[in-house]
Amino acid sequence: MRVLVVEDQARLADSVARVLRREGMAVDVAYDGTAALERAAEVDYDVVVLDRDLPGVSGDEVCHRLTREPMRTRVLMLTAAATIADRVRGLTIGADDYLPKPFAYPELVARVRALGRRSQPAVPPVLVRGDLALDPARRVATRAGTRLALNPKEMAVLEYLLTAGGRVVSAEELLERVWDEATDPFTTTVKATMNRLRSKLGEPPVIETVPRAGYRI
Repeated sequence: MRVLVVEDQARLADSVARVLRREGMAVDVAYDGTAALERAAEVDYDVVVLDRDLPGVSGDEVCHRLTREPMRTRVLMLTAAATIADRVRGLTIGADDYLPKPFAYPELVARVRALGRRSQPAVPPVLVRGDLALDPARRVATRAGTRLALNPKEMAVLEYLLTAGGRVVSAEELLERVWDEATDPFTTTVKATMNRLRSKLGEPPVIETVPRAGYRI
């Protein structure tokens, strides 16, 4: 899942990004509305976590611009204002969900995951392929009933491949959807992660390499 965090308080923005990355999400950060709009024009985000009280281009205006055209990006609006009128205003300008500050990180993660599921075609709550199963909400993957010790990026790659339902996924697509902007586009990190994932999945192999095209379950 690719997420954009937009928050002018750098400490909070970076903290939110760290928490979401630990959950296996690819997270970019913008510290003002102008930067948020520039990034959203370049990347197809699943979820935008958007502070309402931004300097310059306000969070309301960013939300309005992001949602005025049909798109799959979902917006979770954050604000220190917690009145009913504020929440109604946030939802009427296009936000999909609303979370007042201060908030608990587990709730933030749960809401981002829920919005991420809404941004994609409907998928089962547990992804199953043969004897391989992955529960995205619990972050648990098993094969033949045995739990797999996957790190967040391996879990995210496996989830993306399972969600693709047998479609070939290119390395470039994985790099865009599972890694964030800090990743060197010429890196071998996709190949290295895939090799580790295959090793942990064991035999017989379940991830196929399609020459000059990518990977598929």
